[in-house]
Amino acid sequence: MTVISAPAGSGKTVLVQSWIDEASINERVAWIAVGHDEHDPQRFWLSVLDALRGTIPGSALVRALTAAPDLDGWGIVERLLTDLASLADRIWLVIDDVHELGSAEARRQLELLLMRAPSALRFVLLTRQNVRLGLHRLRLEGELTEIRTADLRFALEETRKLLDGAGVSLPEPALTLLRDRTEGWVAGLRLAALSLAGHEAPERFVAEFSGSERTVAEYLLAEVLERQTGHVRELLLRTSILEKVNGELADLLTGGSGGERILQDLEQANAFVVSLDATRSWFRYHQLFTDLLRLELRRTAPGELTALHRTAAGWLAAHGHPVGAIRHSQAAQDWNLAARLLADHWPVLWLDGQAATTRDLLTGFPDDVVATDSELAALFAAEELAHGSVEAAQRHLGLAERNSTAVSAERREHARLLLGIVRLMLARRRADLPAAAEQARNLQEMAAAQNTMRPRLGEELRALALISLDSTEYWMAEFAQARRHLELSRALAQRIRRPYLEFSSLAYQAANEFFLSFEQAADHGMQAVDLAQRHGWTEEPAAGVAYMTLGAVRGWQGRLDESEAWVQRAERTLVANAQPLAGIGICLVRAMLEMARGRHVEALAAFQAAEPLSELLAGPNPMGMAMHAFRLQVLVRSGETKRAAQALADLDQHHRDRGEMRIALAMLRLTQADLRAATAALAPVLDGSASVPWPDWLEQAFLLEAIARDRLGDFGAAERALERALDLAESGGVLIWFLLQPTQDLLSRHSAHRTRHASLITEIQSLLAGRSPALARTAPQPPLEPLSDSEIRVLRYLPTNLSVPEIANELSLSPNTVKTHTRNLYRKLGINRRAEAVARARALGLLAPLAHRR
Repeated sequence: MTVISAPAGSGKTVLVQSWIDEASINERVAWIAVGHDEHDPQRFWLSVLDALRGTIPGSALVRALTAAPDLDGWGIVERLLTDLASLADRIWLVIDDVHELGSAEARRQLELLLMRAPSALRFVLLTRQNVRLGLHRLRLEGELTEIRTADLRFALEETRKLLDGAGVSLPEPALTLLRDRTEGWVAGLRLAALSLAGHEAPERFVAEFSGSERTVAEYLLAEVLERQTGHVRELLLRTSILEKVNGELADLLTGGSGGERILQDLEQANAFVVSLDATRSWFRYHQLFTDLLRLELRRTAPGELTALHRTAAGWLAAHGHPVGAIRHSQAAQDWNLAARLLADHWPVLWLDGQAATTRDLLTGFPDDVVATDSELAALFAAEELAHGSVEAAQRHLGLAERNSTAVSAERREHARLLLGIVRLMLARRRADLPAAAEQARNLQEMAAAQNTMRPRLGEELRALALISLDSTEYWMAEFAQARRHLELSRALAQRIRRPYLEFSSLAYQAANEFFLSFEQAADHGMQAVDLAQRHGWTEEPAAGVAYMTLGAVRGWQGRLDESEAWVQRAERTLVANAQPLAGIGICLVRAMLEMARGRHVEALAAFQAAEPLSELLAGPNPMGMAMHAFRLQVLVRSGETKRAAQALADLDQHHRDRGEMRIALAMLRLTQADLRAATAALAPVLDGSASVPWPDWLEQAFLLEAIARDRLGDFGAAERALERALDLAESGGVLIWFLLQPTQDLLSRHSAHRTRHASLITEIQSLLAGRSPALARTAPQPPLEPLSDSEIRVLRYLPTNLSVPEIANELSLSPNTVKTHTRNLYRKLGINRRAEAVARARALGLLAPLAHRR
């Protein structure tokens, strides 16, 4: 038996009619529709018999009962069961609008027929709400197929086909928006299609489409709202101001009781009410239904809106829902309450990775309110910093400081805390290590004070101070100190169960480990990416740092294509003006990639893009000289030796003697065929008297020494230098220098001699030849695009033996939705089969145990 239960306009009748058109060629179908509020059992059964009469040839009983009924409903069912016992050919009995069957006796009689009918008689029940017909027994026996609202929602491709049939064509973004606004509701899509046909501005119509659109409003009024009792209508209207509602809040807004039961009944009746939890205590309304209800509330009770919002704000604030409380306070124009709530909860929201939420809440305050409120001004300063506007941030910070004297005594300590966080953010943004250290110490002192009042917040602020300090230390090349602080902050984040803090720690830990261990850097980077994907933080700045680090690791390992994919993600994610040091880091990796590909113009452009970012920093950029040395190497490679020579001559003696500058000078002398001068430039680097920015640069110095000695005919010295470069490459994993220098012939001759690095030479030669390396030294290429949370949930069921319908049932989705997610993740992973998806997901660490899934 099949039961299709869904709200009005869900397309269930069309679905069955379509099935009949396709499948009823060899099978007979009898169709009846229950009359509105049908209470007469005998009349209902006469309709059933009349429908069956044309499908059971030779059934004298059915014809007789229809012509001259002399039995009640129970008698008709008993006689009908007897008459159908010998039925051989399959018959489908479709009963539409079963919810209209108002007679309890008729429902019991129908249940008897359902349970005792022969297997040749199949039933399809169409209903707008769940009906009690003892279906649980059929469900347990596997004899019941249920199709519900989620299964009937149109997916994107089905939406496109519906609009195509109406002669409407929309670009992908507008199509997706329409589908999302209607939540796949067929009637809503059909009404939109009718309005869109011939519309002069279809995209604008979609952007403005809502439940208050005339045709949709008329439909929902007639089919849903006007069918409810007055008490239920009042509850729906008054609670429509909420994003989600429970029984207690509904009772508070209506002044009545029984709100939870009403909401549960509405959800059971498919009245565009959706439960949000397993206990069916929290609910939301369909988006279009919400639009209609809010329109009706404004029309019928405009004077009650402010009081409703204020009441909702108070309840939500008292029950731990600060975001909702702030929104309703703003709607009630209670700016003082809204400001206090946001100031109180902003640190925790920020530490939870809800920057987009706080940004949205801040935009809800008028300028004149912000201008007189110290705490709000401090929050706006933090927001401006996050978007790279230092001037605007400093302007708001100054406003906050000037207004701090007007802060009440009970809020003064909290206002000081907010100012401290913003000052730390500013110092971090400008890579001002002394200022960052001072502000971090101040914040930790305030965190200790907070522990006496709000222990959890105190520990969170301490973790924030550690992350801010260690990330600044990292950019200032204080790697060992940064590692210690990062390990402390990560351990603290895990202990207090703050995944966003742990994610941030992992991202900066990966960046710090880049200079200490590629393996650790890649491991921490992938852990950060995994957390970002699980929690929806893939566009956060810390995620951009993780992408940049993974791109740098793969690039320095010579894996240019893998590096390119990560660097592109970093470039899309990080706002360079907001994080100038991270922006400079991306420019460096980008330039390195372009150098390895011989694209000198593009490499120089990357260096030029970094120059204005350096001007945003408080002091000298610790990566500045390394960037300058790389830039000189590009000039030499592109044949602009005069410019390179002049740039070197312009440096003072101290900077000319730095190891990276001596390496650049050696490259210049090699290009000029002054081999003795090249070895002379390298000598202080090789003996350690001229330090290099990172140990891996020493590998390049030995490689250049090998090239110079080989050209001088000192083959023994060339062999020793090359072997030393290979030693360093083997231990550090850096292969990029071999792609940047002319080493193919040198390596070929060296491999014929005694060497400890035969396999490494083979790998380097593969890289030089453009082939995949023989050794699997790195992780697989990341997805072409980040996987959504829904796609990851589906992905984690693919290793099981569950079918698509079974996965859909596990996730409470329709099979079509599961298929759509599967197609999307196949595309993003660059594979075509389920087994390949599982293998790629395992390699990327995406298959977390299902027992721990959210």
